[in-house]
Amino acid sequence: MNDTLHAITSTIASEFSDVPDAAQATRIVVRLFLAAVLGGLLGWQREANGKAAGLRTHMLVAMGSALIVLVSLQSGVDTANAARVVQGVITGVGFLGAGAILKSDGENAVPHVKGLTTAAGLWLTAAIGVCAGLGEEATAVISTIFALLILSVIPMLTKSSPSRQTPKSDET
Repeated sequence: MNDTLHAITSTIASEFSDVPDAAQATRIVVRLFLAAVLGGLLGWQREANGKAAGLRTHMLVAMGSALIVLVSLQSGVDTANAARVVQGVITGVGFLGAGAILKSDGENAVPHVKGLTTAAGLWLTAAIGVCAGLGEEATAVISTIFALLILSVIPMLTKSSPSRQTPKSDET
């Protein structure tokens, strides 16, 4: 019985060997938490404005992107292959964003495109998650601030502009 218990505990310990010390565990928690929080800020802004991709979607995209990059770095991937991992994340999220874009015929058979800003926001959220996963926390935070400014301030400026014409695409 003692040998069996020892075998079980040794196996469980070896399964968690990717976190060798408290510093690495802290690094993982900080990077994933930061990605979730920053993605959540962007998602909260989108959800507060009635957009389809909201809080949970943005949090999951950011944290998933951070996790993929973080795990690849932990497994010892070299710089060239880490770049490929990042390319894969950005391409994959591009397909997710493409699903948010809808084209239809509007009034008078004028083409109407909807979801471009949502798709771009998801793509940027993934990039912010990649930054967090790589340990580039300041870049992730600054990018999030810029994104929030773009999503919040620019619409106010363009709505108040008297020369703004009705676009053929609806940025949502």
